[in-house]
Amino acid sequence: MNPKYSASQCRRTGAFTLLEILVALGILAMLATLAVTQVDKVFGQSQQSVAQLFVRDSMHVPLLRYRMDMGAYPTTAQGLDVLLHAPGGGAAAQWKGPYFEVRGGTKPLDPWGQPYEYRQPGVKNPSGYDLYSAGPDRKAGTDDDIGNW
Repeated sequence: MNPKYSASQCRRTGAFTLLEILVALGILAMLATLAVTQVDKVFGQSQQSVAQLFVRDSMHVPLLRYRMDMGAYPTTAQGLDVLLHAPGGGAAAQWKGPYFEVRGGTKPLDPWGQPYEYRQPGVKNPSGYDLYSAGPDRKAGTDDDIGNW
């Protein structure tokens, strides 16, 4: 042992104190909390982006193709199902679908597990159609609705 250093100084250089460890753990906990809250915001925004992409872009072409083949957009009663399955009666001869594909052959669901809402003529688009998701609160007609308007 070097005579210039006391025994307490030699012991102190080899380890961290309890206070240093607690401060480091506190900083790590704050960083973890910040990361978790930001990931939730990013995930929520991505769900809204997916719904917005679907109602504004992904369904525009299938609905336009249906209109070109059938002469009009599907009615509210027909909904989006008519894009997957031919309508009954004489209109089935004009139908050239399915106009888009989904897994399972059922109507697509929004990122929150709810079916997309469809109205024709639209309330927001009277000369066309309204296609929208009820949004994160799953209630139609609220401020968080995501539509093609």
